[in-house]
Amino acid sequence: MTFSRFFPRGYLVRSYLIVIMPIGLLIVAMTAMFFASHVKEVNRRLALSVGSEIEVLINTANTDRPLFEKIQDQYYKAALMETRIASKAPDNEGNPCCEVLEDTLETLPNHAEITRMLDNGNVRILYGVTHPVTGNAETLIIEFPRKRVMMITAHIFIFWTLVFSALLLLLAHGFLRNHVRSILNLAHAADAFGRGEDAPDFKPSGAREVRQAARSVIRMRNRIRRYVDQRTQMLAGVSHDLRTPLTRLKLELALMKNIKGVDLTAAKADISEMEKMLEGYLAFARGEGDEPTEEFDAVNLIQDAYLAASTRAKVTLNAPEHLLMRGRPLAIKRAISNLANNAADHADIVYIHITQTQGVVQICVEDNGPGIDEDKYQEAMKPFGRLDPSRNQNKSGVGLGLSISNDVAQAHGGFLRLDRSELGGLSATLNLPTSAQKAEPK
Repeated sequence: MTFSRFFPRGYLVRSYLIVIMPIGLLIVAMTAMFFASHVKEVNRRLALSVGSEIEVLINTANTDRPLFEKIQDQYYKAALMETRIASKAPDNEGNPCCEVLEDTLETLPNHAEITRMLDNGNVRILYGVTHPVTGNAETLIIEFPRKRVMMITAHIFIFWTLVFSALLLLLAHGFLRNHVRSILNLAHAADAFGRGEDAPDFKPSGAREVRQAARSVIRMRNRIRRYVDQRTQMLAGVSHDLRTPLTRLKLELALMKNIKGVDLTAAKADISEMEKMLEGYLAFARGEGDEPTEEFDAVNLIQDAYLAASTRAKVTLNAPEHLLMRGRPLAIKRAISNLANNAADHADIVYIHITQTQGVVQICVEDNGPGIDEDKYQEAMKPFGRLDPSRNQNKSGVGLGLSISNDVAQAHGGFLRLDRSELGGLSATLNLPTSAQKAEPK
């Protein structure tokens, strides 16, 4: 059995535990040791000292009253101890206290009665003595502050320990928040870079390791951008170079249309297919990376995206009246159009429905076509993937529809999921966040 599932997931909370738990354990250990050893020992020594003084006082009260009065006037007043002898014991007021002193006084011939006064907190001891001349029974009353037999400032130690611990925790909280903020800023910037967006306010900050990771992310973004730009320029150049001979071929075919006995239908279809292939290659390489992010109505965009597919299949849309989301509308429109056209190419019934749950918009395109085997879902989303055995191989295309849709979803922080449709064909679901948050597959 692993205990990791019982620990918090957040880095900040884990850092708090790393800081708070040792400090808490240290405070508990110090307090326990302080009271178990130091305070207890100090109280014991104070009780022994006071007990010795009381024993001397009782002996002199029983044997030598002049000496008792001399001790009473000179020593005990300086020691903050009041003593007097009364013929009758006063009322026993107050609460029992000073267990250590009681244990010490139990060794005396007669057990003394100890109470704590309610009005001033002094400790009162009542002890029976005998007048050395008359032999009358009297009561020796001894009062002194509780601090004579008990360490009453121990709570101050605990108070200042808690105060300084709280100050240390506040300082640690500030450092940890700044440290975690640097990591979160790096994560948000990395997500923005992954969506093709800039993060102009992002600067490497925090600890040395976090700064190093941030600089590595920036360098990686720059390398990826250079690679994408080079790929786009290469394919754009290839497309431009190939369009020139295609244009000449189209012109030649146009001039040959009046020649009798020559059927140019197949040649024109091949040239048209080559043009579509070039457009597909260029669209895959170019994407919509330069398109700015904006807020738009997803329902209106989807209605425009499946217009072309509705001419080849029966398309049904189930969506709310309006649904605002943030992203690059042209790129999302291209992705939905690819899914709708792909479904219309292989089926006669297409069903599109939109749902929104927890900040994620799910745009599902289903059809009643032949579908795709589950073990080929990943292959279907690869560029130039042609799954002829499971889809109609007489249909044209270059195998970029699902790949472009998947790239668009990932560029927005989402993902494309393929599944079996209830209509019997393929179900392709675009999961897109409504804001800059990232949609995670479940």
